[in-house]
Amino acid sequence: DALDRLVVFLAKRDGIDKLVKTFQYVGKLCHYHLQETHPALANRFKKLEIASGLSRKAFRTGRFLTGYNALRTTTYPDRKLQILAILGNGGEMVYWFFDHFVWLAKVGVLDSHLAKRFCYISAFGEAFGYIFFNTAEFILISRGLEAEKKCTQELAQLLEEEKKEKVAGGVVSVVTERMKQVKARIAVIRLQRVMSVMAIIANLADFFIALADVEPNPFVNHAITLGLSGLASAWAGWYRNWPD
Repeated sequence: DALDRLVVFLAKRDGIDKLVKTFQYVGKLCHYHLQETHPALANRFKKLEIASGLSRKAFRTGRFLTGYNALRTTTYPDRKLQILAILGNGGEMVYWFFDHFVWLAKVGVLDSHLAKRFCYISAFGEAFGYIFFNTAEFILISRGLEAEKKCTQELAQLLEEEKKEKVAGGVVSVVTERMKQVKARIAVIRLQRVMSVMAIIANLADFFIALADVEPNPFVNHAITLGLSGLASAWAGWYRNWPD
């Protein structure tokens, strides 16, 4: 039931991260909304945002090894996707690795003046990686659409065969079984496409957040832009990591 799934979800590191990320960006949006009318309450939400952000950085210690392990263990269908995976995971590994130093600088273990430099390097690696991750997702979506088109054509042919066999009074069990297999392949393709769309949404949202450190401007650095981007990323991550 839903409670069992929630327990499984929160048992994952990614699950906890998405929950705390939701707290972080809800805090940012509430602080922006209340800072003029209720400054004391707005200050509490600001503390929630800061505490959640630092908690996430501490919780993700060692996360950069995930990208390395993915490159080491994953089998890719072709060289193009493999190169994109190397570039994407490479950028993300830089992001995760330097995020450790951002956290240490912000909590005072390292010189606080270094935090800005570490933020830039970390965010640059993040933005760099997401470009290649999204490119790979678009390629997978394109290939999925082609595969689904072929499956749809095959399904139409099987339907015609089934009609002919029914008219002739033949046995349709073999054709029916093949139709079930084709429908199952179509369902898998569509699910993969939904997951790719969720990944693109999350990556684009995080890309905007990274731009706030790499190339600051009034749009990406606005509290609403960052808040909505953070929530979009968190909730897309909820969807992708929610147990089946």
